[in-house]
Amino acid sequence: MKKDKKKVGRPPMLTGKRTRIIKAKLTDDEFEALLHIQKESGLNRTEVIRRRVLYGSAAVTLINPAELLWALNGIGAELGRAGNNINQLSRHANVLNKQGRLSPQIVAYFNARFSDYINTQQELEKLLRQILREMKNT
Repeated sequence: MKKDKKKVGRPPMLTGKRTRIIKAKLTDDEFEALLHIQKESGLNRTEVIRRRVLYGSAAVTLINPAELLWALNGIGAELGRAGNNINQLSRHANVLNKQGRLSPQIVAYFNARFSDYINTQQELEKLLRQILREMKNT
């Protein structure tokens, strides 16, 4: 009795399978331009050509995922540092307040800076949502 082996790997595509091949000749300058676009976008050559042909020059504003992740990593680290600083300042302010040495001017200054921080963080969230929408649409 023969056992049926389960197929491993990705299941075959039923629709949308790409079966057509095109070829194009490029000059050295055109090829260099293609390589530059490929490097900037973070996509493979086929995907760059496909997007440019099908979507036109709008596809020039592609987002390089590697660069985006690198930038988000840096932003996350900065937000972590800012959060640590805010916690330390708040803790110090509470100690001074318990001792009766916290000046109202310092509280007002801290509240103004904290408000600026919150506004900046909200702007960052808006920009990140915009980037995600752009990535979803491409």
